[in-house]
Amino acid sequence: MNDQPLADRAVPRRLDVSFVVDGRSVRAAAGETVAAAMLAEGERCFARRGGGEQRAPLCNMGTCFECAITVDGVAMTRTCLTTVRDGMNVRTDA
Repeated sequence: MNDQPLADRAVPRRLDVSFVVDGRSVRAAAGETVAAAMLAEGERCFARRGGGEQRAPLCNMGTCFECAITVDGVAMTRTCLTTVRDGMNVRTDA
């Protein structure tokens, strides 16, 4: 049995996909969702809606739309359901 806390047993990610978030290059593992890759990069606010409230992934299974931002020009794309692709363009400001 491994007595090491789960948080300390992280497996290194193979960063073999590159995409752009708000003009900044981000590397991710093939097969990751956009939401997972952005969270791994330290993003905590994906969008602001209505009165400026911050939004970020909540359910991570596509039901809540809290992670929805613009991906390749398509607004309100649920990033928890969208797999990263080389060269994709993600915008959190729209």
